[in-house]
Amino acid sequence: MGLLPKRSGSSSDEDDITNKKDIHLESTLTDKSSPSKEYIDSQNEYYQEGVVHETKVKRGLKSRHVSMIALGGTIGTGLFVGTATPLSIAGPVNTLIAYIFFGTLAYSVTQSLGEMATHTPITGSFCVFNTKYISEAVGFATSWCYWFNWAVTFPIELFAIAQVIEYWTDAVPNWGWMLIFFFLLLLANFFPVSYYGEIEFWISLVKVLAIVGFVIYALCMVCGAGKTGPVGFRYWRNPGPWGPGAGLVSNKNTDRFLGWLSSLINAAFTFQGIETTGVSAGESSNPRKAVPKAINKVIVRILLFYICTLFFIGLLVPFDDPALTDESSFISSSPFLISIKNSGTKVLPDIFNAIMLMTIISAGNANIYLGSRTMYSMAGKHAPKCFGWTTKQGIPFIGVILTAAIGLLAFLNVSNSGKTVFAWLVNLSATCGMISWICIVGAHIRFMHVLRQRGIDRNSLPYKAKWMPFFAWYSFIALIIILFIQGYACFFNFTASDFFTNYITLIAFVVLWAGSQLTMYRKDPYLIPLEEVDIDSEARKIDAEVWDEPINSRFEKIWDTIF
Repeated sequence: MGLLPKRSGSSSDEDDITNKKDIHLESTLTDKSSPSKEYIDSQNEYYQEGVVHETKVKRGLKSRHVSMIALGGTIGTGLFVGTATPLSIAGPVNTLIAYIFFGTLAYSVTQSLGEMATHTPITGSFCVFNTKYISEAVGFATSWCYWFNWAVTFPIELFAIAQVIEYWTDAVPNWGWMLIFFFLLLLANFFPVSYYGEIEFWISLVKVLAIVGFVIYALCMVCGAGKTGPVGFRYWRNPGPWGPGAGLVSNKNTDRFLGWLSSLINAAFTFQGIETTGVSAGESSNPRKAVPKAINKVIVRILLFYICTLFFIGLLVPFDDPALTDESSFISSSPFLISIKNSGTKVLPDIFNAIMLMTIISAGNANIYLGSRTMYSMAGKHAPKCFGWTTKQGIPFIGVILTAAIGLLAFLNVSNSGKTVFAWLVNLSATCGMISWICIVGAHIRFMHVLRQRGIDRNSLPYKAKWMPFFAWYSFIALIIILFIQGYACFFNFTASDFFTNYITLIAFVVLWAGSQLTMYRKDPYLIPLEEVDIDSEARKIDAEVWDEPINSRFEKIWDTIF
């Protein structure tokens, strides 16, 4: 109690454990196909110059912090509000199928990231993995794309915060609330990372309890506890399970399929952030303990938070409910609030609205945190060295300021076209997220190729991803297809503005990759040869750094068992 963490077991036990975990490292360093000394030295210099400043950011996140960040990190605007659009277009069954399908992709991505992030837990994780395992240019493009992903999500959360408060009062204009919370969230990100972890821990706990409470409430309403009596599958019979469709073609079945395709972009936005476990690994006090636990429980979270809640929402809210497409109020279109109101519970809408407010504030806080850490990981080679400067508390302050500055885009939502701007920002964020996921899986495929080429058994890794390599190739191909077809609607009535709204992030990624490859990295290969990939130098540093984190209280023991 109260003592500093210490290594468990005897000295000989430690040696046995270390030797077991280092089997793959030893075989790599003695293998004739290992990277040259000059290449490893250049990579070490690359990290020392600023791409990863492991000595500056603080490992202040405990195991329960990392687990809860992963648990609550994806519960936000996308789930509470973003599910209204697919429900109104695709219907309850098609929406459920779309989210189940995307859930399998999300699980595959977290498995891939988990294997790499436990092997080499560094700040910025998969952005650095793309640099190490694929090429400098891909790492450059991925890093900037992922940073933009979180930066552009921040104004979405600011706009949502103002809309949630407007549910109660319009005494203060929306821009006023956005300005207030802009500065509050900016200030919050200058506190040490342990503060961030503790705040996110408790807010995420509230999120989880709210979702569990909603599922129990919804089950009671479906069984007849509400004013409408037993609901059952009433709305799946009338108006029906499939939804009206996208409204683009005359054939009803084809149009419904197009409606299902359109729901995938909302699913992408909703699941965004599920990879944050790997990103936060660099600031975990014991990543090889915390990250595997968080990764292994992702499937339960997907089933409970997304699939289960969407199933009950589809039972309680008909797809033709006019509130789903209400243009006058953004937050009133939340299927959660609609289902509660339709069931006749008077006090609960205000309580749930307060929970949504807390959730969205938490999401905005996470946007700045993740964006600033991504920018920090780019410092030195993919971005100016100043992006790696930190405060005494280990806060990358330039990254925090620049990421938060993008939040000023939220003020575009103040106009009458606010919902249009919101949809535009959601599309930008979702497509950036899909590109990032593709790069995560692509880096993992290369990582597995390196291991196989050097005869290294994946069972020797700190964490072995499930169902590989099939699972990685499945998500890699599926995500690429979705990324290219997600903007199909713009081709039915083509306009340049609609085309760029749907594909600007893909175009920007290609430009960043090609531009950097032809200029900054013109002397580097388009794809690093397998024999030159360095998977050892950083992993050895982590092997010497990881400490067991003791469970000091009964609360933590219970928490460790459940979550």
